[in-house]
Amino acid sequence: MMGPDRPLPPLFPERTGTGVRIAVIDSGVHPEHDHIDAARIAPGVRIDRDGMCHEGPDETLDRLGHGTAVTAAILEKAPGATCIPVRVFAESLATNARALLAAIRWATALDVDVINLSLGTTNTAHTAVFAEAVAEAAAKGIAVIAAHDVDGTACLPGSLPGVLGVTLDWDCPRERYYVPGTIPGALCASGYPRAIPGVAPQRNLYGISFAVAQVSGFAACALEGRERHDQSAPAEALHAALVAALEAVPTLS
Repeated sequence: MMGPDRPLPPLFPERTGTGVRIAVIDSGVHPEHDHIDAARIAPGVRIDRDGMCHEGPDETLDRLGHGTAVTAAILEKAPGATCIPVRVFAESLATNARALLAAIRWATALDVDVINLSLGTTNTAHTAVFAEAVAEAAAKGIAVIAAHDVDGTACLPGSLPGVLGVTLDWDCPRERYYVPGTIPGALCASGYPRAIPGVAPQRNLYGISFAVAQVSGFAACALEGRERHDQSAPAEALHAALVAALEAVPTLS
């Protein structure tokens, strides 16, 4: 069977991401959704466009569906991980650099293991401030996983050094990822979330957000049981661990 959901040997047998905490910067989460295990959702925050934090269950409740789908994609790969919603989207899937930077710094202060950022900005004027926020996370051993580009246009912070950038390949199986030849420090993954019975993949949510989420789920499995990286390059160390796992299984034909 071909297609994104064809069965393949697991990359991380018997690992579920237990003990790994992932900050999911998105539109929040709906804990009662069928694809969400509410027990794996920790309290988070909403961050408004001024960078102010708002706490409480209603503040992180997803009203757009995107963050719930992204969280579900992470938990599908790492059902034992803990996801912490950091809501930066309100009425639409749009925010600003101030909110994104505040979200990264809030997650860094919380001392999570991974920051999942399925979005980004193409405005290069923000390069320095995003690089600073990424460096702050790295200094605490936190790996930032983010969209490297959208349709070939580089995104921040995903295209920065020190970030595990993710690109998209519609033909990549959802149970795999690979190193794209032109971006050796990145990973490439499928842009499709789990299938909905009776619904064509193109009618479901899809895109770079889900490639990032799936890499974050795999990352949680790679990090399970490991001591936090104490070096200043956690994203690079995580990339190496994910590539090593990929090389330990048979090559796809």
